Amino acid sequence: MDHADFVHMVRVSEQASAQDSKAYRRSVAVFAALGYGWVIGCLALAIGLIAWLVPQLLHGRLRFGLLWGLAAALALLWASVRALWVRFEPPEGLRITAQEAPALFEALERIRKKIHGPPIHAVYLDGEFNASIRQAPRWGLLGGAVNTLTLGLPLLMALDRQRLLAVLTHEYGHLRGDHGRFAAWIYRTRLSWLRLHDNLRNDESVASAATQAFLRWYFPRFAAKTFALARQDEYEADRIAGRLLGAEVATAALIEIEVKGAWLAQRFWADHWRLAAAAALPSGPFKAMRAQLGQPPEPGFAREALREALTRVSDLADTHPSLRDRVAALGAKATLPEWSKRSALALLGEQADRWLAHFDKQWCQENASTWKLHHARLGRVRERAQALGARRATANAAELVEEASLRRQLDPRDDLRPLYELALQRSPQHPAALQGLAKCLAPEDRVARLAVLQQLWDASTDHRWWAARQAVDDLETPRPELMHDAAALKLWRERCKQAQEGEERAWEELQEPAYFSRVARHDLSTFELAEVQAELARCKPVARAWLVCKSLREFPRRRAYLVFVELPGMEDESRFQLCRWLEGSLSLPGPVVVLWAGESPTLEEIRRGAFEPVYPALST
Repeated sequence: MDHADFVHMVRVSEQASAQDSKAYRRSVAVFAALGYGWVIGCLALAIGLIAWLVPQLLHGRLRFGLLWGLAAALALLWASVRALWVRFEPPEGLRITAQEAPALFEALERIRKKIHGPPIHAVYLDGEFNASIRQAPRWGLLGGAVNTLTLGLPLLMALDRQRLLAVLTHEYGHLRGDHGRFAAWIYRTRLSWLRLHDNLRNDESVASAATQAFLRWYFPRFAAKTFALARQDEYEADRIAGRLLGAEVATAALIEIEVKGAWLAQRFWADHWRLAAAAALPSGPFKAMRAQLGQPPEPGFAREALREALTRVSDLADTHPSLRDRVAALGAKATLPEWSKRSALALLGEQADRWLAHFDKQWCQENASTWKLHHARLGRVRERAQALGARRATANAAELVEEASLRRQLDPRDDLRPLYELALQRSPQHPAALQGLAKCLAPEDRVARLAVLQQLWDASTDHRWWAARQAVDDLETPRPELMHDAAALKLWRERCKQAQEGEERAWEELQEPAYFSRVARHDLSTFELAEVQAELARCKPVARAWLVCKSLREFPRRRAYLVFVELPGMEDESRFQLCRWLEGSLSLPGPVVVLWAGESPTLEEIRRGAFEPVYPALST
């Protein structure tokens, strides 16, 4: 099933659900039963074949066809049993008990009684900013379920007791009542099919191939048909939380999670990893996180994080609705709440400090090698920045911009505006200096920012999309102290659309299969190349890598790159995912496409057309 068919089936299911919810659920149940029917039918067929073939063989009819048939029947029986008995790994994290955290378990029991939910069989703590209840099938496709709650320590630190209880009620709401049990059964079935598909991926037997063929047809349709049910279930769980704790509390919890989650991702973790500049050994993040999550977020950051969250729309990538839709369904307004004043860590009782220390120690152990590499990298960045700073008086604009970029990596709060202004004194239309200066100007200083963005638009076609996107974001963001400029917004939107078309053409050109056309040796400096080599060294599956520049017809002056990697011993799907990850993580000064040596391009083609490997680095 291609993506368009999947989207169409989801939309049809949503319409069916809206028109007649009961009929839609019946159709989902019938389609789910089809999957069970396949497995049970295969099981019955296998047993029937074995029951017929074994007597034939016992009576001395040892024919090759009978032996082959028995082997196939046994393989089919094994595949069917595996489908019915899918095993699941226990959740990651630290399991806690009612004796260790009585207040938490008492709160869970009160929620269970109020919503008439099933029991929670196990509770785990982990280090994620999340809470989830997982229903794992006890015996695979057939049988009951084990309900497991996983609760993230950062979430306990970020929310007060009432808001955390709203989150827990939402999670528990997925299991309540007849509708909840039906949705949970569908969820468990989906989980079982997904795990079965993964288990059979490398099984090349005839029986497994038949089951895989069925799953390739069945599972995408099952996922599409049940999408509306999963989306409905999220809204219903929110409504239950709103009824039990109040819509205001449930809404405040949603918004506080959104804002503080953005703060953790954008600010806290970046700041924590920057500690590696001064410390060769890692420090645990959770003690510092506890103190900082207890403080209100910076008002400007909170407003921007909420604004960005409210621009997102519900899509098919996630069954969770967007924040805007969830708040609207609760009948509330999406405004910044009063922040939690006292964290819900008290629910963990006297053991909270011990568990914080446990996760700090675990984090340090798991990240020790990465921290060491990051420490070395930041040391190189500091040395390079210091070397550039020492010759600032005679540096050209490109060197000043490089120094500013390196200093930003060491401290994003560093005042870099004088460096960019100095670069523009020496080269008034330098695109990277204009871009850096625009980043330094506060959003409230809209007039100055738009003036710089206009200069950047005029100076560099390579940077037009970025300049237009920034201008549109500025003009679309309502600010009480500034008047709305409809004419400017219209102009920049038109420019953004125009520039976007150029970016799409350039990206298509970079990805086109004529990989070795219009390529040249890479243009990285010694420092830039060393950084890329260090990043490739941290990616263990990469055996060798090649790097070339790609000349783009759309943007002849843009630095664009192709990276070819040799990834032995991996499946193509894993190779694809790793290449996409490398595209987002390699520190290259321009867009990059990462390809692996396979059928296209082949390893021999890469050797001929991509010059010498850049990794492993040649010894000197």
